[in-house]
Amino acid sequence: MKTFILMTKIAAQDALLVEVGSKLRDRAAHGRAWLNEVKKKCPDVQFKAHYALLGHWDFMDVYEAPDEETAARVSMLTRAHGGHQVESWLAIPYEKVMEMSEEIAGQSTSDEVSDG
Repeated sequence: MKTFILMTKIAAQDALLVEVGSKLRDRAAHGRAWLNEVKKKCPDVQFKAHYALLGHWDFMDVYEAPDEETAARVSMLTRAHGGHQVESWLAIPYEKVMEMSEEIAGQSTSDEVSDG
């Protein structure tokens, strides 16, 4: 399973406070409906964490999915349930990045040796 980060903004940056307030009022019900639909349409998705944020984004979800197509479905369902702006990011574990960089460094060294 791959790890994905879902960033969600529920209102435009220039939204009126009244608009934001009305969206937040029913947020729990909307959140449950969204989660139920994701579970129904993307049964392989496993949510690991859900955070409310102070900043540009309103919410961040960390989840695992089998592939990018499933992650795209989660994003589309989020938009369908009122997400104003939605981004999905593939998260690569730090240890994996270190392994990749060691492999690349090793290949570069062996390439330089074979060229010389």
